[in-house]
Amino acid sequence: MAAEQDRRDASRDEPPGGVRRGAHALTSRAAILAVVMCAIALSLAYPVREYIAQRQEIAELRREEALARQKVERLEEQKRRLGDESYIEREATKRLHYCRPDVKCYIVLDGGGDGERRAAKDGESRRPPWYETLWRSVEAADRPR
Repeated sequence: MAAEQDRRDASRDEPPGGVRRGAHALTSRAAILAVVMCAIALSLAYPVREYIAQRQEIAELRREEALARQKVERLEEQKRRLGDESYIEREATKRLHYCRPDVKCYIVLDGGGDGERRAAKDGESRRPPWYETLWRSVEAADRPR
């Protein structure tokens, strides 16, 4: 009776046609599922990477655009200033030392300043030309001791 019971239990586990399902069927399904998941992951990896790269490029271009706008604003401000006659006159007087014909302009040099010090320093540190030094050394070598 027990043998008959075991046979019935075994026949319930077998599918029709006598093929037995077991661990092999489960692993093949898992392998197929793993392959499908890998294929999906690989097919999505490149577009996601490109999307992220494009977002970074867009952010960089926005920063460059902001810098370009700031530069344009500065140049427009400079253009506006250069259109003002009084600004041009001030800059010509300041930078180029231009004067209008009806105005007397003076340039004040600081007496006793760096100019005199530089001239004194140049006089002290001035070396004779190389040929004079060479000739003096020849004359010194020719003199008896």
